[in-house]
Amino acid sequence: MNIQHLAQILDDAARNAKSTEQLSLTQSFTEQQAYEIQAASITRRYNRGEKFIGIKMGFTSKAKMEQMGVHDMIWGVLTDRMLIKNGGELLLDKYIHPRAEPEICFLVGKRIDRALTLEEAKDHVVGVTSAIEIIDSRYENFKFSLEDVIADNCSSAGLVIGTWQKPPDNLDRLKITLAFDGEVVQSGSSAAILDNPWESVVAATRLASQYGLKLPIGSYIMAGAATPAMYLKKGMKVTSEVEELGNTSFSVV
Repeated sequence: MNIQHLAQILDDAARNAKSTEQLSLTQSFTEQQAYEIQAASITRRYNRGEKFIGIKMGFTSKAKMEQMGVHDMIWGVLTDRMLIKNGGELLLDKYIHPRAEPEICFLVGKRIDRALTLEEAKDHVVGVTSAIEIIDSRYENFKFSLEDVIADNCSSAGLVIGTWQKPPDNLDRLKITLAFDGEVVQSGSSAAILDNPWESVVAATRLASQYGLKLPIGSYIMAGAATPAMYLKKGMKVTSEVEELGNTSFSVV
């Protein structure tokens, strides 16, 4: 198996906004190798000038883990080119089949270089806000295996973050909505994120440490989806609101 070749396939698909077939249809690879493909693909982005800004968590819904037959979360890398300004525009032509999902984002205030306990995690975070993640699988028909999605940077394609708030101790039962053109299309609770989004931060530090990744001051941790993701169409305005944490929005052009 050629890790660099598979990484190039996924990188090219993302850059050209053109889907590709699942890698697992022609290659057999492990979860560990999938992360190696992800890392090689992200390195290609770094070599083009992109900068690391944080990580995103996936499978933070216990129901989703059961659906996929997995026992742990997965994670992907966020870069500065993925950022969309709050209230700004998303260029639909730069994506293949993008979806939006409402999330909570954490801001790292102390360098994280090891797995943290819940109390330590709270001490390392200086901000929290509402957020929207744009996911855009590079695979045809948005279909993939566990190894496929990990290799594909866990489908991460963009993010919008709101105004930072002082982190409260309790984030486990906040109402979260996603609206298209003012109409709520998804509604959920922050409890859907591992019962408590702070637990997603703990998991992020464990997984980052496991794979030798350090999170510098100013890094983002996207905690995972609180509702199913919704497909985007040109012309719509997308708004996410998290109780006590404000709202986040962008327009699709």
